[in-house]
Amino acid sequence: MKKLSSSSKVYIAQSKVKNTSLPKNTVERGVFAAKNIKKGETIEVCPLILVPKNDTANLTETILVTYFFYFGKEKMALVLGFGSLYNHSYAPNAKYKINEKDQTITFTAIRNIKKDDEITFNYKFGNPKNTTPLWFEVKK
Repeated sequence: MKKLSSSSKVYIAQSKVKNTSLPKNTVERGVFAAKNIKKGETIEVCPLILVPKNDTANLTETILVTYFFYFGKEKMALVLGFGSLYNHSYAPNAKYKINEKDQTITFTAIRNIKKDDEITFNYKFGNPKNTTPLWFEVKK
């Protein structure tokens, strides 16, 4: 396994993105740029906790299900670091790539991001151009 360290490029604050999949009175957090980030620059590399499909039955009845990443038909993962707190946008400034071998996910800027801007990606498998509806209502 590669050595991972936390990113000094990001911080958590209250998001302006409205996530209707969260229960009422939940603090809506987001990930923000602690400094200017250039297009193509790695924002954060986060470790994954892979969860086998047969272990997910009880999770679907908890708030934790809103923080999981789904990839493939049989796989889901909880992302550590700030990874599970990035919000969705159909006009994202970042994308992600999962490395199953290293069990990590890398968030990368797809355009320049200014200090204090919220960092978002498209929840549809990290594809910035996919505009198909999500499993929850997206409010702008």
